[in-house]
Amino acid sequence: MSGRATAAPTDPSRTSALAAGLRRLGVRPGARLLVHASLAGTGLRAERLRDALTEVLGPRGTLVVPAFTPANSRTSSAHLTRTAGMSEAQVTAFRERMPAFDAASTPSEGMGVFAETVRTAPGARRSGHPQTSFAALGGDAGRLSAGHPLTCHLGEESPLGALCRERGQVLMINVGFSVCTAFHLAEYRIPKPPLRMYACVVKVNLPGRRQGEEWTAYEDVALDDSDFPEIGRAFPPSELREGRIGGAGAMLFGIPEAVGHAVHWMTENRR
Repeated sequence: MSGRATAAPTDPSRTSALAAGLRRLGVRPGARLLVHASLAGTGLRAERLRDALTEVLGPRGTLVVPAFTPANSRTSSAHLTRTAGMSEAQVTAFRERMPAFDAASTPSEGMGVFAETVRTAPGARRSGHPQTSFAALGGDAGRLSAGHPLTCHLGEESPLGALCRERGQVLMINVGFSVCTAFHLAEYRIPKPPLRMYACVVKVNLPGRRQGEEWTAYEDVALDDSDFPEIGRAFPPSELREGRIGGAGAMLFGIPEAVGHAVHWMTENRR
């Protein structure tokens, strides 16, 4: 991938200590692991954590992170926040200047330094959704990041759906259930999920012309994470493994179990 910074050298002894902590928590070789991590205030280095995870997962395992770009959509709250207070003409000009999503170079937004460290690592692959892409590193990175259609942010045809089918796990470090992406898959599985229109700027190949950019609109499930903390509080403790990684609180759990719990909770409580 283009635009990578040179990684700082890591301390093998500290990386090995992190790897030992990950093994104690339950991370195993060959796993497909979706990681959410906030390293602020933890003393953890993103490169060390990435290297410790790839060490534990081994050549057959795969490390996955969200690499979302929500501001690429004119219908997102992130975009509306950026354009708040602008005149209609200013908003139009702003949108005309917005670059189309490029899986190889567009940075993720709000996902944290760890996710960017994985996205920009040598050998990393990224799915092609212009709003909710995932970056993957490891044995199955190419396959898990392939085939992410525009009309399926976080559903069955996304990398998240594949991770669930293959009994992947979620590792959360220094974050809570409010950012648990796995719960979004449940929104596609509840009866008659609400739909909404989305619009984002994408690259297009036009016959006989150079590659261009255009705004495209599409319908998908209306994603809503406002009740994720409540869903997390109701998650059975028996499904969780809790511990500390480098002094930071951490949780490990199965994606199928999390999605199944969220489907039941949403079916009973969402109106």
